[in-house]
Amino acid sequence: MTANRGLALFRFWFALLGFVAVLFQFLHLVQNVPGASAGNYFSYFTIESNIIAFMTLGIAGWYAWKGASPRWLELLRGAATVYMTITGTTYSLLLSDIDVNTPIPWVNVVLHYTVPTVMVIDWLVDLPREPIPVRTSLVWLAFPLLYLAYSLLRGPLVGWYPYPFLDPRSSGYGTVAVMSLLIAVGAFAFAAVAALSTRLQNSVRGAPSRQCTLAAISPEEPHGCPTGYRRSPREAGARRGPRGALTRPPCLPRQRPPRRARRWPSQARWRRRTR
Repeated sequence: MTANRGLALFRFWFALLGFVAVLFQFLHLVQNVPGASAGNYFSYFTIESNIIAFMTLGIAGWYAWKGASPRWLELLRGAATVYMTITGTTYSLLLSDIDVNTPIPWVNVVLHYTVPTVMVIDWLVDLPREPIPVRTSLVWLAFPLLYLAYSLLRGPLVGWYPYPFLDPRSSGYGTVAVMSLLIAVGAFAFAAVAALSTRLQNSVRGAPSRQCTLAAISPEEPHGCPTGYRRSPREAGARRGPRGALTRPPCLPRQRPPRRARRWPSQARWRRRTR
């Protein structure tokens, strides 16, 4: 992977924007809203998911600047994308007319609309090089489930719940269970779609991988390329890839040599052959 300075700057900018929005909103609440506490502010899923998002964008921007993309970062980007998709969708469907402690208009837009959209765009523009299995993406759901348990356990202790659909005092635990189940199903769908989207890299049938690894060499493919492909003569040797693994240059379509024109014997030679 070559360095992508444009993508890195894109990530740095929105990481900074998300950080400023979270910090600015927190300082505004502490200074202007009586009874506002840091514990309640950082107990919103919106704030926690945005913190994960701008930290992920900052780290991913640094690696994009260097031209690297480790596997753990690809999984982290997928998790942050799923969390921000949950944030944007839940706010648009359930919370757009409810006070969720984001009274500043531009902060509300950044946290609930801009950053979720940016995370989805960043994911689709720079998909992981290797597909992510759906069962691996289920690990991303651990954080929303832990957040649900945290909110339900903390609520009775402090007498406060971050969202109305998590407050059993108004509608009972049955409604909380139903709403939590619906959001969990949506989160699973988002995780599955994010994982399946990673297959777009290799969606073209018959196309070789971008780089043939030495491990792919087999007796049926002695040159490490699929049938019908060859290596460039200038780049036949192995070299180190971005992850330190030995790789070979991309495979090129094998070209057949031009057919030589059939030369007909002269009339004298033809007579000698027919005698």
